[in-house]
Amino acid sequence: MINDEIRAREVRVVGVNGEQLGIMHIRDALQLAQEANLDLVNVAPTAKPPVCRIMDYGKFRYEQQKKDKEARKNQKIVEIKEVRFSANIDEHDFQTKLRNVMKFLKDGDKVKLTVRFRGREITHAEIGQRVLERAAEEAKEICIVERKPKLEGRSMIMILAPKPQ
Repeated sequence: MINDEIRAREVRVVGVNGEQLGIMHIRDALQLAQEANLDLVNVAPTAKPPVCRIMDYGKFRYEQQKKDKEARKNQKIVEIKEVRFSANIDEHDFQTKLRNVMKFLKDGDKVKLTVRFRGREITHAEIGQRVLERAAEEAKEICIVERKPKLEGRSMIMILAPKPQ
């Protein structure tokens, strides 16, 4: 809340340079702010009495938006990419899928490795587990295992995350 929107009778006022001006009536605080050609901004509305600061509110909002924009620009959104294997995968297919896993991990994304069991393959779930563990073993230089292989329905799932730099 700024200027006339502040409803408290008495407020603790902080000056332009951060100095304490003490507790005063809201009219006196507004008068001080108008004399300095600035705004009276309520910075701690829950305090007793509320704390108000004399500042240029437009400049403050502009700088705050700039900081928020910079923070959004610097953040990395981590996606989860999925690579599906089969229990009886051939060597060349395995290597091709492993290259994709490596590429996703180098880009900073997490990778969800899935082995889908069809028909009676589910009775030999350990074969699918070996496939997943082999993939994790071959990519261990650039990743950590975030979730060990676990059977969920007809699929076995494992999650790899890139190693932190």
